[in-house]
Amino acid sequence: MARPRRESAAREKPHRGHHERPSRERKAPRTSISPQKRQSAASSSQTSSQVLSVDSLAKLDAQNARGGFNEKVTPKHKAKVVTGRVVKDRRHVRRKRRVVSGAVMEEGKVGKGGARRSDSKRRYGPRFWIAVGVIILLLVILIPVGVLVVGKHNNSSSSGSGSRGGSKGSAPPSNGNLAGISQADIPTAAKGTILDPFVWYDTTDFNVTYTDTKVGGLPVMGLNTSFDDTKRANENTPPLNQPWQYGTMPIRGMNVGGWLNLEPFITPSMFESYDSKLGIVDEYTLCQHLGPSGAAQTLEKHYATFVTEQTMADIQAAGLDHIRIPFSYWAVVTYPGDPYVPQISWRYLLRGIEWARKHGLRVKLDLHAVPGSQNGWNHSGRQGSVGWLNGTDGALNGQRSLDIHNQLSTFFAQPRYKNIVTIYGLVNEPKMTKLPVADVLTWTTSAAQIVRKNGITANIAFGDGFLGLPNWKGKLQGVQGLVLDVHQYVIFNTDQIAFTHKNKIDFTCGGWAAQMTQSSNPVTGFGPTLCGEWSQADTDCAQYLNNVNVGSRWTGTMNTDDPTTAILTPSCPPNSGTCECTDANADPSRYSADYKKWLQMFAEAQMSTFEKGWGWFYWTWETERSVQWSWKLGLKAGILPQKAYAPSFNCSTMAPTLAQLPENY
Repeated sequence: MARPRRESAAREKPHRGHHERPSRERKAPRTSISPQKRQSAASSSQTSSQVLSVDSLAKLDAQNARGGFNEKVTPKHKAKVVTGRVVKDRRHVRRKRRVVSGAVMEEGKVGKGGARRSDSKRRYGPRFWIAVGVIILLLVILIPVGVLVVGKHNNSSSSGSGSRGGSKGSAPPSNGNLAGISQADIPTAAKGTILDPFVWYDTTDFNVTYTDTKVGGLPVMGLNTSFDDTKRANENTPPLNQPWQYGTMPIRGMNVGGWLNLEPFITPSMFESYDSKLGIVDEYTLCQHLGPSGAAQTLEKHYATFVTEQTMADIQAAGLDHIRIPFSYWAVVTYPGDPYVPQISWRYLLRGIEWARKHGLRVKLDLHAVPGSQNGWNHSGRQGSVGWLNGTDGALNGQRSLDIHNQLSTFFAQPRYKNIVTIYGLVNEPKMTKLPVADVLTWTTSAAQIVRKNGITANIAFGDGFLGLPNWKGKLQGVQGLVLDVHQYVIFNTDQIAFTHKNKIDFTCGGWAAQMTQSSNPVTGFGPTLCGEWSQADTDCAQYLNNVNVGSRWTGTMNTDDPTTAILTPSCPPNSGTCECTDANADPSRYSADYKKWLQMFAEAQMSTFEKGWGWFYWTWETERSVQWSWKLGLKAGILPQKAYAPSFNCSTMAPTLAQLPENY
């Protein structure tokens, strides 16, 4: 029987990781937020917000090519860190040298009278010259060998990466396109800022011609003037310049999580080296610990290497047709007290969209973190309390997030994004089981009105807030173009995680399918509904999935230091033996044939179910280690269909019996 997805304090947890913590703040009175934009405290200044056309960009490039911004640079000694590179303005002083009697001599090294005796033969005997000869001979032999060894090592290290625009573990990008411009082209006031390409860690595929033009207060710096909307993801999809028939053509999409918005279980290497006593558990505490310079260098390198053009090419090759890009509010603005790296991720977001365009992939933008945190989970930036529309600064943070959407929607209303950004997400996973529901509905209406007012024609996605799909019937019906975004996982619910392997597939094809069908019909539910996140994981064993240094529901080791959220009793199926994570986290080469077959069936059952609505976005493309959360690693392991549009199993087919499949992992 279908059950609406619910959350309770002790038993049901709604999403990837993140246990509840008691809220210590006092709730503020419910406040209806005006759709009119107000000036938020300490927000960035709003500059030009006109639409920048292709012609305008071309004119800017032409102007800059004529040297319109050439200014003399005053050298400085102080280091300035604004990006992934540490830049120092050095004063280069060349010591004067004099030519004396035909020999070049440094000052202070010449004898009185300006001449030096040539008496080396008298000062050094035969043994000296023999030793010199031996050393020279050794160098002649050893240097080529060393070069050969180093070259071989470098080739083997980089071979097979196949990455365009940089790769993890590779040498720093060459940034060869900087050769076409001069540092003198960058105005003095812009040097060392986010508009200065000479301090960018990676300039691959960016337009490095300087411009200070902004749209919606956001820089266009880095965008190329030309773009091509004739590409298609595969033969089953229309090219970008033709409309996608949402509701009849299923979305088969992919999240690129953990890229512009950190999530510890996706990149555990960024968190595991720290002593647990330091409390580094999210992007907030990581940036706080690293400091502005260290955080900027660390995160920009991550932005440049975790997702490359090859990522988009591989997603397309896997038979997928959309990508969902999670990003955080600090791509746009930061506020007093924020330790986050400001704005650097913005240009990588823009480059990612252009790479998606190149491979025919449509984009769903997803604001994954808003001021104050909408859910208190680590992927909202800061783990802990919910301070958005809640608590002392709840209304302030609500208005700040509206201001951010005013900027974003002004920028993405430019004609160049009409065919590529086809779904515009308002906020990821607001925890409406803890937030005032009426305030979230008011905010959603206000945000959608702002987005429409600024010219966005794309579908606008909003999260189900863990209220359960049936509870959205009749809500938000006055706003046109809304689509309900639900995230479905069996592993964050202590009842569903205990299902046997067979029952998990039955529940997917039964309960979830019924909910999706009911919700997608405006007569019986909200109307347009898609699944923005799901995975094939059948345990919550992945490292850091439930927070850094927190265990799992599966093994009963989820000690959150809070009795209302801790789960200290194993949650694997009853009578299945000792619950363990070793095999669940094993290298997929150790998976049994039956387990591999089941994992693919579970994934394909979910694909079949979510296509009863608008379709789906898998979470996520890449993780460092968690195979059952990575489509890229799952493809390599043989537990996912080679083409997303050609599964082997669907819910109309009876699942085979896998009697030899253990239930305790």
